[in-house]
Amino acid sequence: MKVLQFPLARVTLVFSIGIVIAYLVQPSPILVFSSLFIAALFSGVAYFWSTQKPLHNRYFGLTIFVLAFAIGMSTQTIHTDSYQKNHFTQLPNIFEQQHTFTIVLKEKLKSTAINQRYVALVNQIDTAKCSGKIVFNINKDSLHNSFIIGNRLQIQGSLYPNMIPKNPFQFDYGTYLKNKQIYGQLYADATQIKVSFQIEKDIWFYAAQIRNSIIDNLKKDGFNTTELNVALALLLGQQQDIDPDIIQDYQYAGAVHILSVSGLHIGFILLFVTFILKPIPNNKKGSLLKLIVILCSLWLFGIVAGLAPSVVRSVTMFSFVAIGQHLRRSVNMYHTLLVSILLILLVQPEFLFDVGFQLSYLALFFILWLHPLLSRLWEPKNKISKYIWEILSVSFAAQIGTLPLSLYYFYQFPGLFFITNLVIIPLTGFIMGLGVVVMVLAYVDLCPYFLSKTLEWSLFVIDKIIHTIASFEQFIFKDIPFTMAFLLSIYAVIIAVIFWFKKPLPQRLIAVLLSVIGLQIAFLCNKWSTEHQQEWIVFNSKKTTLIAERNGKAVTLYANDSLLKIGTKNFTLNNYLMGNFSHLAAAKKIKNTAFFKGYTILILDSTGIYPKQQQADILVLTQSPKVNLERLIQSSHPKAIVADASNYKSFQERWKASCLKTKIPFHSTSEKGYYVLN
Repeated sequence: MKVLQFPLARVTLVFSIGIVIAYLVQPSPILVFSSLFIAALFSGVAYFWSTQKPLHNRYFGLTIFVLAFAIGMSTQTIHTDSYQKNHFTQLPNIFEQQHTFTIVLKEKLKSTAINQRYVALVNQIDTAKCSGKIVFNINKDSLHNSFIIGNRLQIQGSLYPNMIPKNPFQFDYGTYLKNKQIYGQLYADATQIKVSFQIEKDIWFYAAQIRNSIIDNLKKDGFNTTELNVALALLLGQQQDIDPDIIQDYQYAGAVHILSVSGLHIGFILLFVTFILKPIPNNKKGSLLKLIVILCSLWLFGIVAGLAPSVVRSVTMFSFVAIGQHLRRSVNMYHTLLVSILLILLVQPEFLFDVGFQLSYLALFFILWLHPLLSRLWEPKNKISKYIWEILSVSFAAQIGTLPLSLYYFYQFPGLFFITNLVIIPLTGFIMGLGVVVMVLAYVDLCPYFLSKTLEWSLFVIDKIIHTIASFEQFIFKDIPFTMAFLLSIYAVIIAVIFWFKKPLPQRLIAVLLSVIGLQIAFLCNKWSTEHQQEWIVFNSKKTTLIAERNGKAVTLYANDSLLKIGTKNFTLNNYLMGNFSHLAAAKKIKNTAFFKGYTILILDSTGIYPKQQQADILVLTQSPKVNLERLIQSSHPKAIVADASNYKSFQERWKASCLKTKIPFHSTSEKGYYVLN
């Protein structure tokens, strides 16, 4: 792989590893900065030594890698907000207690059924000046008018820490927020809020104002709301108000990347602005003016689109392309790729853990690396055939590069992605061109009716095409279990096969065979591990009790009648089955007693009926039974007590106090998540 021969590639790789290690280990800042100082000192000495004796250049190269690693760790440490002395997490008793918060709204998030949600900056808590980002949730029913970005609010309420996953293989929303430097959630209704007349007018305020002007003017012209929300997602990456069913259609059709601003969008903006600036002469001053206008246009578009990781990646890369065009130099796309990664991660190291950032760079890398190889497999003479093959080969290259990571994160694969891309990419080009014109004219309220209606109709057509493709559910492969071992071994196979196709040498064929053996070992190890596991689990299920026993790949479900009827359609149970490569072998009603690996388990429901004088190792309380827990403890002598989320919160608090008094471990699934015996 020639790209690895670039020193910048190796430096970027080591730098990224430094970020990951600092994220996982979380070393003390003093240790990190001491290591940086020592690495810089050794690099300086090695550089001086290499100038005296060129044979020692390799030692200088080694110290540069160590320095890059230390810079990566330092960058992650510097940009971890919770290390800051004035961060709100440093305050004592900050969570789950009443405080007065002063916050500024920075970004609108997708609403839930109950709350409108915003990312907010904390300015002050009670009398303490502090910093940090939170998610602010405001009850919809209590809100008469929506807030605007830049609103300064004073709120009386309680801050809650990011929640841990409460069930196996559940999406870890708490870690997702932490990766965005968000460390808490604040809930309130309108009666608890005072809105300041002062509005913080920063770059995010003006970006939101531009978007709001476009939306208001298009709505005034009668633009259909459904298509408008799709337009905002497709053109500006704003998915907050788009219908969930439409997003699902795009996912099933393999076109969800269209709804996120990416290289396709930014590349078109570059071409569009370059075309508009053609009349400006290409002399020294004219060329510089063009470059400034192009860069300003790209970054203005990026800011209005919200500067999501994929947007930042695309804008940064095309900025280098524009600079290369200005300098009249050919642009090495690998160098551009590496420089953009390095610069972005220096400023925003948390982007490295963003799924969109990972997928966008993987897609681009495999297009650059694999697409030329696929193009040589067939070179059609006909222009139409050539165009179709170009789209297909680019799509396959990107899909091969991103498929393992997509399966790891999303557990599904759209089988008709190639048909989607063949149909949608030409239409997207037209919609992008028309959409940019409509958005610009709508901002100044000068958009002709026929243009906005043409865009609306085009979006309606594209939605119908996507919906039709997504309706072929037999080609949507869902619930595919995928582990980290599978991810790494499949990428090893893909890379080895591509190397062999590029130059079919015997040693490369051996590498392919070894990688295939590695993949088989990963599958066999997973199979052996799954088949030799046994566990008994109480899930965190709010309205109903959900218990399962797993022996290898066979799972027995214990639940009430309503859950027994739907079985694997239950989201929590389905995730559990998928994550453990298992199947539902039986479904039974819950009984008062259960036995597992020598444990006797006593289960109480709302009736509060249980076998008298029954000795139990584990006592499980469900459906808020009205029992005297201390008396029950004296009669059954449990070693641990478990309360699932079907119990009233007041009951759980009372039981917790009783367990504390009798010194028996108490596990509330509402607080600690699922309970498991294995």
